[in-house]
Amino acid sequence: MLGVALLSAACASSGAVPVPKPFPDPGPNTRGGNSPSPPPAATAPAPPASANAPAPRPAPSGPLDFYALVGTALQLRGTPYRDGGSDPRGFDCSGFTQYVFAQYGVSLPRAVRDQFKMGSGVRSDSVAAGDLLFFTTTEPGASHVAISVGGEEFVHAPSSSGVVRVERLSSSYWSQRYIGARRLN
Repeated sequence: MLGVALLSAACASSGAVPVPKPFPDPGPNTRGGNSPSPPPAATAPAPPASANAPAPRPAPSGPLDFYALVGTALQLRGTPYRDGGSDPRGFDCSGFTQYVFAQYGVSLPRAVRDQFKMGSGVRSDSVAAGDLLFFTTTEPGASHVAISVGGEEFVHAPSSSGVVRVERLSSSYWSQRYIGARRLN
C-alpha cells in the first residue's frame, strides 16, 4: 500500500496548463534557448491517444525534427496514466518519453534515472523544445521526466490519477523539484 501511495505522489502536481500558446512556425530543426512553443495539436484537450496514436516513423537519417517530436507528444494529451505503461493505452512518465522518441527512431532506456544519463546537459536558460526535463519527486535524484514544449511549458504523464498534459515549469510544485535538462542530438 505504501508503494502505491508513493507512486501516486510521484507525479502529483498542480498548475496544469490546458494547451500551449500558438506561435508562428519556426520550421524544422529549430533549437534555441528561448525558442517559441510549437502550435498545439488542437485547441481543446486531445481525445484518448488510442484513437489518434501517431504512427511510428523510420529512424532519422539526419538531425532529429524536434518540432515534429513535440507535436507528436502533444497529440497524446489526454492519454491516461498507467503505471508501467509505455503505449497509447496508458503511460507512466518514462514510458511516455520512451514512446515519443521511439516514433522518431530514437531509443531511450526505460528508467528515468537511465534517461537522465542520455544526451548532454542543458543550462536552464537554454532549454528548447524536445529537451528532456527531469525532476526529483519520490526520492533523491531523477525520478520524473517530461518533454519540453518550449518556453517554460512541458508535456508529461504526471500521476496515477492524471492524464498526459501540459504544465508550466514555473508552477510552485514543479519549480521546486526541477533538477535539470538533457538534449538528445
